[in-house]
Amino acid sequence: MSDLTERLSKCYASAVHDVLREMGHGNCVLPPTLRLIDPTKRVAGEIYTISGHIDQTLGRHDSLLLWSRVLSRVPEGKFLFCQPNTRMVALMGELSAHALMAKGTVGYVADGHARDVEQLMDMGFPTVADLATPADIVERWKYDSLGEPINIGTVTICSGDYGIADMDGVVVIPKDMAEEAVTRTEAVMATESDMRKAIIAGMDPEEAYLKYGKF
Repeated sequence: MSDLTERLSKCYASAVHDVLREMGHGNCVLPPTLRLIDPTKRVAGEIYTISGHIDQTLGRHDSLLLWSRVLSRVPEGKFLFCQPNTRMVALMGELSAHALMAKGTVGYVADGHARDVEQLMDMGFPTVADLATPADIVERWKYDSLGEPINIGTVTICSGDYGIADMDGVVVIPKDMAEEAVTRTEAVMATESDMRKAIIAGMDPEEAYLKYGKF
């Protein structure tokens, strides 16, 4: 795990969002329908992207070969973001998660569905999706690019960007802002910790705001 990934994993999405807004980059949040299937998880890391589309001319062998090629070719240790361009099938399941965990993948975001949800939760593989479906990709879906920019909602995501997902949702940090954004988020969280203690101790909210400049 890189130092920046480790530091980001100790942050939380809302604080990262606030910092990015202050840095002039407010378009950083994925649609709120995309949720961690296990909301107790938090996941952060350097992003690698996948894109694909429905192709119902595929045979069983070809569709499975292409998907296994995706699992084989994605680099190790990344936070994978997939734009499947469909809500017809699931783009993550148990066997795929095992293959990705074996190469150190930190988590997976699909702008679509997942399946084998109980097993994914038992495995502890952080997966973000909007809904679950039993329908798989066999004879239905193929990838068209790896590592190329994708769009999820209004956010353009590039390989090398950083992502964080927790109970509040998913935030994407452009790679050229990542170091500064994480550093500033760490400072914000330290200030919020002091402010939280003051409010719990009974400090007036307005006084707390004027002292700490946060709320």
